[in-house]
Amino acid sequence: MYKALLSSDWNQCLAPCGPFDAFRHHYPDRAEDLDTVFRLYTGNAISLGEAAGRIRDLLPQGLTLQQMDDYLDQAFGTYPGVAELITWCRENNVLFMVNTTGLIGYFQRVLARGLLPKIPVLAAHPLIRFEPLASDPAQILVLEETADKAVHTAAIAARYGIAPRRIFIMGDSGGDGPHFEWGARAGAHLIGSMTKPSLRTYCTEKGIAIGQYIGHTYQQDEAVSPDKEMGHDLLGVRDFIEPFIKS
Repeated sequence: MYKALLSSDWNQCLAPCGPFDAFRHHYPDRAEDLDTVFRLYTGNAISLGEAAGRIRDLLPQGLTLQQMDDYLDQAFGTYPGVAELITWCRENNVLFMVNTTGLIGYFQRVLARGLLPKIPVLAAHPLIRFEPLASDPAQILVLEETADKAVHTAAIAARYGIAPRRIFIMGDSGGDGPHFEWGARAGAHLIGSMTKPSLRTYCTEKGIAIGQYIGHTYQQDEAVSPDKEMGHDLLGVRDFIEPFIKS
């Protein structure tokens, strides 16, 4: 059925947001602490499980469905070309999989409101998860540690009989390092999108070659820039994948 698999991170890779931004929106007094937790786990200083535990300790409660919708009303956006890339994947039998430490509930509401085309597979964190809806992805996988990204990509590829040479993995930060490491061993194609120093450092230390860069590549200690981010066009990913699925 599927010719290939694109397994991609979301935050600051397909969209200019962080996985905890909905919390930051509703608890602005905790924004600095949330940003610290984000930097620690994307830099592989703490595990994602520990990060989730710290967030639970930081906040008085989770988010309601209405609070998530309020956040999306104010802040939802993607890099240029994301919706078109998802549609192109569907039309060309490329399985598009969001594989992220972001929140399951975030994507449930994004899809319920038609802010993105439907996606077949989502792997994300269950810290916020709402009741199932018809608009949910057909398959939702629970991701509780960054290493789970590779586990889920391998499982989906095996389920649909997709060979490693037709697997494309995309990420931006050190939290994607274990996913890239697995992909390099398996023979998948690796794509850095808005690549941060933490991912380049991880790959250099492990001897991993990133095959394609999309968007701006950040230098050490360079601040993430909205101007640079919004000049990022994800249709370049389509152009990278297309020759491989035609061969």
